[in-house]
Amino acid sequence: MRRSIPLALALAALPAAAPAQHPFRHPMDAMEVRYARSQPVVSYLLRVDGADLSGFDVEMRIRNAPDTVRLAMAAHPEYDDRYWRYVENLRVEGAPSAAIARVDSAVWRLVAPGGAAVVRYRLRLPPGEGGVRAAWRPFLASGGGMVGGPHSFMYVLGAELAPSYVRFELPAGWEMATGLVPTSDPRTFFAPSVDVLMESPLLAGRLRSWRFAVDGVPHRVVYWPAAGAAPFDTAAFAGQLERVTRQAVALFGRAPYREFTFLLQDSAYGGLEHPNSVTLGIPSAELAESPTAELEETVHEFFHSWNLMRIRPEEYGGVDYRTQRPVAGLWFSEGLTLFYADLLLRRAGLPVEDSTRAAHLEGLIERYLAGPGNARFSAEQVSRVAYNAPPGALGDYTASAHLQGELIGAMLDLVIRDATAGRRSMDDVMRLMLERFSGERGFNGRDVERAVEDVCGCDVTPFFDAHVRGAGAIDFDRYLRLAGLRARVAWSPALDREGRPAVDLRTWATENPPGGGLRLIVTDPASVWGRAGLHTGDRLVSVNGVAYGSWREYRAMLTRVRIGDTLRYEVARASGPFRTTVVAAGFDRPQVTIEPLADATERQRAIRDRWAAGAP
Repeated sequence: MRRSIPLALALAALPAAAPAQHPFRHPMDAMEVRYARSQPVVSYLLRVDGADLSGFDVEMRIRNAPDTVRLAMAAHPEYDDRYWRYVENLRVEGAPSAAIARVDSAVWRLVAPGGAAVVRYRLRLPPGEGGVRAAWRPFLASGGGMVGGPHSFMYVLGAELAPSYVRFELPAGWEMATGLVPTSDPRTFFAPSVDVLMESPLLAGRLRSWRFAVDGVPHRVVYWPAAGAAPFDTAAFAGQLERVTRQAVALFGRAPYREFTFLLQDSAYGGLEHPNSVTLGIPSAELAESPTAELEETVHEFFHSWNLMRIRPEEYGGVDYRTQRPVAGLWFSEGLTLFYADLLLRRAGLPVEDSTRAAHLEGLIERYLAGPGNARFSAEQVSRVAYNAPPGALGDYTASAHLQGELIGAMLDLVIRDATAGRRSMDDVMRLMLERFSGERGFNGRDVERAVEDVCGCDVTPFFDAHVRGAGAIDFDRYLRLAGLRARVAWSPALDREGRPAVDLRTWATENPPGGGLRLIVTDPASVWGRAGLHTGDRLVSVNGVAYGSWREYRAMLTRVRIGDTLRYEVARASGPFRTTVVAAGFDRPQVTIEPLADATERQRAIRDRWAAGAP
C-alpha cells in the first residue's frame, strides 16, 4: 500500500517544523505530530541532465531562517566519503547582499537578509575506484543512477529537525524508488527531518520491481540492471527476500518501519543499511548463476533495520558534518547481525555457504585463531577503531569486531540455552534490546550484559569482563561443552587453491594520508614481515630497488612472490632509514573440527539438537 501526502495540503502546513524524534525513526512517524514554528523552511530540487551524466545540480530554497546561518554536508558514520570535495559552482540568490563562503571543509556561512535565499551548486561525481563502484555511493549512467543522501544535500546547521520537500527532475522514462515519503506529485517526496533526508537515497532509471507484504507491511524490491545485464530468475530472487523478511519479522515480532524498499544495483559491490531501505550491489551475472547470490550480505544489511538503526550504540547521534566518534558497541551491532544473517537463512530454508551450523562455527573459530589480534584486544577496543580510524590503529596486529561479535553472540547463545534448559536463546535478548533501546537512548556494553542476564537469570559479568571490556582468548570448549560439543584444533601449512604451500602475505600497504607515500601494514608480528623487523606505519621507499606509487602496484608485486624469493626492503621511519631482507616463506593455519562429546548428558544433547537446527 502506497501512502502519499497531498502536496498542496502539505505545503500549506510546511511553515511548522517537526519536534524532536529518534534520529532513525521512519519518516511517517513524524507526520503524526505538530510542527514548531521556529525551524527554517527548506526545499530541494535535484536535477539530472541526461546529456551530461558527470554530476547533478542541486537547488536549495530556504526561508523563515535567521539572516546568517551555516550550511553543512553530512559525514556518514560508516562511510564518510567527503563529497563536499566535489561541490562546484556554489552560488546564492536572494537579497543583493546575500553571500555564501566556506568556513570549514564541510561547512559554509550563508548570509541571507530576510532569512530567504536560493543556494545552487553542482555535485561532480568522482571517478570510480579502478572502475569498481560501491553501491552506497551516487552514480549516473545512461539507464539510471542513484542520488540523494549525505552525498548530495547540504542542510542548515541547528535546524536538523526542519522538514523538507525534495523534487527530482530526471531523464524521461526513469522510474524512482526511495525511502522518502511520497506525495501526490510523483516527482516530489517529503522528509520530516534532516536525518531522514540523509538516510533515504533514491535509485532511478529503467527499474525492475516486485512487491510483497509481511504482516500487512508492504515491501518493494527494486533492481537496476546495467546495460547488457544477464537475465535471472526474478521470481526465485524476490521469493528469497520475502522468506528472509518473514523470518526477521517473526524474530522481533514486528517490523520497525511502515514500508521497506530494497534498492539493488547491477555492476556494484557492497551495501549500506537505512531505516526503511537498503542499498546493495548484486551483479546480474551472479544472480544468473544463482538466485541466492549475495543473499547473506543482503540479509546482513536488512537486519540492520533492527540492530543498528533502532537498537543503536549510545555514541550514535543524529546527522553531523563531523566524523563519527568511536563506537564501542560495534561488536554487537555488526557481530550479532552476522550471527542472524546466517541463522535467518537457515530458518528460511535457504542455501548457506556452510552446510551446518557446526561447520559455520568451525570457520569462525579458524579465522579467530588465525588472527592473534582477536585475543589481544577486547571487542570494545577493536570496535572503537573500526570506523574512520587510520590503518594500523592496532599496531602490528589486525582484529575484527565483526568476527569477535559473532563469536561472542554464539557463545552467549549457548550460555542462555544452558541456563534456561533450552527454553530461551539469543532471540530473547534481541527482542529485549529492541524493547529497551528503540527510543532516544542508545545502548552500551553494560546494557547488553544486563539484557543477557535478565533473559538467562545467570551471571555473565566474568564473560563480559574477559571478552567485551577486557582482552583474552575465548575458551571455546568451555561454552561448546554446554551443548555436548568440543573443538579439535590442528595447525598445518596453509595451502593455495592448487594445494601447494601458500606464501605468507600477511602484509599490505595504504596510501593514507594521501600524498604521503605508501605506508606498510603488518598484520601479525610473527609473520615473515614482522620477523624481518618491519612495522606498521613504515613508509615504503623501495623493494629490490623499485619504488611503488600505489598499493595496487605493491599488491600486484606481492602476488608474484614465491616461497624462497628474497625481497630487499628499504623503509623510512622517524628514527631514520631502515633496510632489511625478507625471505618469502609459508605459514601455518588452524583447522577446527567441532565434534560431539562421547559423555554428553541428555540435557546437553537436547540443547545441541535445538542449536544445530537453528531453533529459537
